[in-house]
Amino acid sequence: MDKLVLEVRKVNAFYHDRAKGFLARGKRRQILFDVSFDLMEGEILGLVGESGCGKSTLSRVILGLEADYTGEIIHHSERPQMVFQDPYTALNPRMTVGQTVEEPLLLAGVGDRTERRRLVVEILERVGLLERHLGLYPKELSGGMRQRVSIAAALILKPRLLIADEPVSALDVTVQAQVLDLLWELRQEMGLSYLFISHDMAVVEEICDRVLVMEAGRLIN
Repeated sequence: MDKLVLEVRKVNAFYHDRAKGFLARGKRRQILFDVSFDLMEGEILGLVGESGCGKSTLSRVILGLEADYTGEIIHHSERPQMVFQDPYTALNPRMTVGQTVEEPLLLAGVGDRTERRRLVVEILERVGLLERHLGLYPKELSGGMRQRVSIAAALILKPRLLIADEPVSALDVTVQAQVLDLLWELRQEMGLSYLFISHDMAVVEEICDRVLVMEAGRLIN
């Protein structure tokens, strides 16, 4: 029997427009309307829609980063991790590759320095980078390499679910294909599931097993 990784049940989410004045909250607007779906173990589920339709808001609700919502988010594993759209802004320019990938381990209190380095090198190799990249800064990496670092940092705590929010849209076509191949291989090797958010239907059709379409905060398929 297929196993559930994530259940989203009748989620409504709201946004407060900024207003002038001390402690002013502004007008409350609804962004998501009764969104429901399941995500299965090992599945790459696509979520497509135009900019502003609510895709990123939904990802933030799933990640626990939005407080103003109703409905249920049911995780059947540890919390998912995120791979962001733009590798040029997602990485801290003052942190090396090694520091960036190690940071989630430090925050989670995993291992000593030697053990953390071993885990960092292991996951870097898994995404196609080498130990010699540990001391490099983001400005010294190509766009594709930066996105591989972002993926490594997301995977270092071994989640079962990754939310990939436009993970290749900031890359050129050749590098896009390489990153998509990597995500596919990691699914096979690590038993990952993905919620793959994009506005590019061609990319979604290439990698996803199933596709949800969002329009104005509602799923329409």
